[in-house]
Amino acid sequence: MNIDREELVRQAKRGKAEAFAALYEDIYMDLYRFAFYTLKQPQDAEDAVSETVTTAFEKIRTLKKAEAFKSWMFQILVNQCRKKLNRKSRDQELKLEKEPYSETDPSLPLSLREAFGQLSGQERMMIALSVFGGYRSNEIGEQMQLPAATVRSKMSRAYGKLRKFLGEEESK
Repeated sequence: MNIDREELVRQAKRGKAEAFAALYEDIYMDLYRFAFYTLKQPQDAEDAVSETVTTAFEKIRTLKKAEAFKSWMFQILVNQCRKKLNRKSRDQELKLEKEPYSETDPSLPLSLREAFGQLSGQERMMIALSVFGGYRSNEIGEQMQLPAATVRSKMSRAYGKLRKFLGEEESK
């Protein structure tokens, strides 16, 4: 029996855990990839996804449109990642910070994962939403409460940083 997503959402809203699990199973890898590339640590990513799923299951009745399930889950995940990044930032202020990236770093070029880790939390979140969530700048802006033009310019700068970290020349 093939049940469509809208029916699964209706069932999940009535408290059927199996329906919620089927919905979650369909998007788990996208959620995890986003969290991992945003937070840089597998354990933090797993925690963020786990907290997202718990929150979503508890609040599934508040979901207004069944077709918005994936973006609703990503919005919850964005908020979880923000909390973790803010917590990390506060913790790092109390510790000695590592020396930031410098252009004279002899270990260049970095791998893509390492380069991604050099971006700010906001930059990682924007690019991850675009790459792993498939969101456009206006949708990312809505989720991050920023104008779409700001998202586009920040993402452009972030992609430029990635190219620089990876040792690729900017083509003009």
